[in-house]
Amino acid sequence: MTEANPLLDPIAWLREFAALIDENADRLTELDAAIGDADHGSNMRRGTTAVTAAFAEAPPATAPDALKQAGMVLIRSVGGASGPLYGTFFLRAAAVTDEIGLDATSFAKAFRAGLDGVVARGKAEPGDKTMFDALAPAADALDESLEGGATLSTALEIALAAAESGRDATVPLQARKGRASYLGERSVGHQDPGATSATLLIRAARRALG
Repeated sequence: MTEANPLLDPIAWLREFAALIDENADRLTELDAAIGDADHGSNMRRGTTAVTAAFAEAPPATAPDALKQAGMVLIRSVGGASGPLYGTFFLRAAAVTDEIGLDATSFAKAFRAGLDGVVARGKAEPGDKTMFDALAPAADALDESLEGGATLSTALEIALAAAESGRDATVPLQARKGRASYLGERSVGHQDPGATSATLLIRAARRALG
C-alpha cells in the first residue's frame, strides 16, 4: 500500500465508526433530545456495536461482504429512521464495490452510491436538516478533490471539512423531515443529530486510512 494509492479497509472503517459513535453517543442523544426522541446516540451505539460483534463472529471475506453485512445488521438492530438509512447506505455501497477493496476511485463510487440510497430511502433534499446535509457536501468534495488529483487521504480531509460545515449549517435550519419536523420553528437553533453522526462516518474513514 502506497500513499499514492492507499486502500481503505471497510472493516477498519466500520470499527472506527463504532468507536467514534461510542465516544459521542451521549452528545448524539443530547442533540436528539432537543428535536427528536432522545435515542439517536443509544440507537447508533447499539447498531455499530452489533456490526463489530458480527465481524468478530463471522469475519467477512471481501470488501463488499463487509459493507453488506454492516448494512443488514444496522437495519436489524437500529431503531427509528437511522437503521434503514444507514443500512441502505452500506448496502448500496456494497453493490458497487469489488472484492479488491476500496481505493480512491472505488471509495468515492461507493460513497456516492450510499448517498443515493439515503436519498431514495429518505427523500431528503438540501436544507431539510438531516444527515443528507453532511453526506452530500462530503460526497461532492470527495469527487472534486479526487478529480483534481488529490490522494484519498487528502480528499477525505477535504470531505470531512465539508461534512462539518454541512453539519454546522443545520443549526439555523427549520427541520422539514422526520420527528424534528413536527416541532416547526422550534427546531431552529439546534444541530441535527443525523448530520452529526454522518460526519463521524467520514471522520472514521479518514482515521481508518491511517
